[in-house]
Amino acid sequence: MNTVERSVAYDDRPDARLGRVGEQNGIDSSTAADVEKGPLGAGQIDDNEPDVPPLKGLSILDRFLVVWIILAMAIGIILGNFVPSTGPALQKGTFVDVSVPIAVGLLVMMYPILCKVRYETLHLLLSHRALWIQIAFSFVLNWIIAPLLMVGLAWAFLPDRQDLREGLIFVGIARCIAMVLIWTDLAGGDGDYCAVLVAFNSILQIVLFAPFAVFYIRIVSRSSNAVNVSYSKVATSVAVFLGIPLGAAVLTRLVLRRLLGERNYQLHFLRYIGPLSLIGLIYTIIVLFASQGAHVVSQITSVLRVCAPLVVYFLLVFSATVYACWKFGFGYRVSCTQSFTAASNNFELAIAVVVAVYGAGSGQALASTVGPLIEVPVLVGLVYVLKYVKRRWGWKN
Repeated sequence: MNTVERSVAYDDRPDARLGRVGEQNGIDSSTAADVEKGPLGAGQIDDNEPDVPPLKGLSILDRFLVVWIILAMAIGIILGNFVPSTGPALQKGTFVDVSVPIAVGLLVMMYPILCKVRYETLHLLLSHRALWIQIAFSFVLNWIIAPLLMVGLAWAFLPDRQDLREGLIFVGIARCIAMVLIWTDLAGGDGDYCAVLVAFNSILQIVLFAPFAVFYIRIVSRSSNAVNVSYSKVATSVAVFLGIPLGAAVLTRLVLRRLLGERNYQLHFLRYIGPLSLIGLIYTIIVLFASQGAHVVSQITSVLRVCAPLVVYFLLVFSATVYACWKFGFGYRVSCTQSFTAASNNFELAIAVVVAVYGAGSGQALASTVGPLIEVPVLVGLVYVLKYVKRRWGWKN
């Protein structure tokens, strides 16, 4: 998660022209307002530019993320089974109903991700009609269609496992604000539009996550655990595990960008703190699985059952979004960003809230932890697919 945008690396100006709609390549800002023509890309990508293989575009840490997650699960299971005191020790002391070791990991893994979000680009939403059209399209995909699809798939694949269903529903309503920046960059999407979209979804998650969770769990699914899923409990978890790192990230970005300049902030600060996100995720998974101990060993079948609806979800949402963008006549770069944003999920937030609401040893926590294990390899594969589709259809930027 320490990937730095190529456009920043090769622009020697302090602000690196990030977050601007106009004044690119001598284009007047009024002309550049057409989002489908790539107004937001810092450093436009030529249609004929040779593609970088997706895996080579990832850092070593990100490239083997699935391996690190599997190793973390294995280490946690071994500790939980062969060191009986591990589970009780990790549950001592709580912060917002979450054990302190887990809470620390959740906060650490969220902060570097949120430091990448270009909050300063949000003002662009107020000035360009074409951008509002794209935002509205994204809102429908991310906050209406995608959560409903996840609820439907959860019921279709797991009608007898309420705990796993609920874990998947939480994953479905946690819209991606992290890895989508990487997928967009690898596939040659519009990086600055992606930054605006990520900032927009970050704010929406503060507002919508809690009511959506209550609606889909208590009303749509009629969960027998409805007493656990109260608005105040979910809202508190979101406020703490998204609000605290979000506030810290906004302050960090506003202060350090002014002191260091955009280019130094991207190339140096983000590069150094980027690995903390992965370290926090791996640490959290180890603690989660160590806390569950022998319970996890008996749940291998559950892990496999959760994989199926997740794979179907990623493929359906991604392919449907790509096709819709093509039919609507959107350019490739914006369509790429829309597709990966719709198909990705903020599994860090889902894990944080589920652990706070249901506990680290719950089936809901297990289901949410499987999310990154499936998402990473599937979306890397979809980067290759989208690049092939671009060549096949002659899709222009």
